[in-house]
Amino acid sequence: MAREYLEIAETTKLENTAKTPRDRLLIRILSRLGCRVSEAISIAVENIDFTNAEVTIVHLKARVWLNCKQCGARLGLKHDFCPKCGSKNQLNASQRSEKRRQRALPMDGETLDMIRAYIAQGGPVNRDGKLYLFGISRHRVWQVVHQCAQKAGLGELRNPETGKLRGVSPHRLRDAFAVHAMKTDDSGEGMRLLQEHLGHTSFNTTAKYRKIAGEECKAWYEKLWR
Repeated sequence: MAREYLEIAETTKLENTAKTPRDRLLIRILSRLGCRVSEAISIAVENIDFTNAEVTIVHLKARVWLNCKQCGARLGLKHDFCPKCGSKNQLNASQRSEKRRQRALPMDGETLDMIRAYIAQGGPVNRDGKLYLFGISRHRVWQVVHQCAQKAGLGELRNPETGKLRGVSPHRLRDAFAVHAMKTDDSGEGMRLLQEHLGHTSFNTTAKYRKIAGEECKAWYEKLWR
């Protein structure tokens, strides 16, 4: 029977099937930090604060869509002029800085120890004068997670909105983190902290994990007939 999301025990199983220190650390960071793939592969050694046990994540979401004020057509940040009506794309400073947001995420001691050992073994990759933890592409990250999931015997997951089955992918590790956090603390404050941790601009995006994590509809229905 397909599940909606991975349990933390399953992400640990996934991590343990990885063959190399790099792949183990990659899966650990995706599941323990709940960061996006683009954020994980952009982590440089200089972004890690071992004293305060945290890592600075640069928000690198692919693009921020806007709408033309004249005709309503969709625009990207790179559009200086609307491709439909030709009017100038007027973006304010806060909109243009959307791609440059940062957030500092706490890290557990075990993960920090793994990073220390990985650095000592010469794992990081030098690129453009910077040491990055993972010198690999998004596609390679997907391959690593997919292959480890197959070895771990983890089945497909079911999309709760569409009912479609989907394989275990890097984003499913982010989902596992979010659901675990929501199961642990689904209070208003807990949801606010999770929103900040995940880097969601909309609270509604974070709130969807509350529905996935619990059985709210079932509990609500049962109360009707008590």
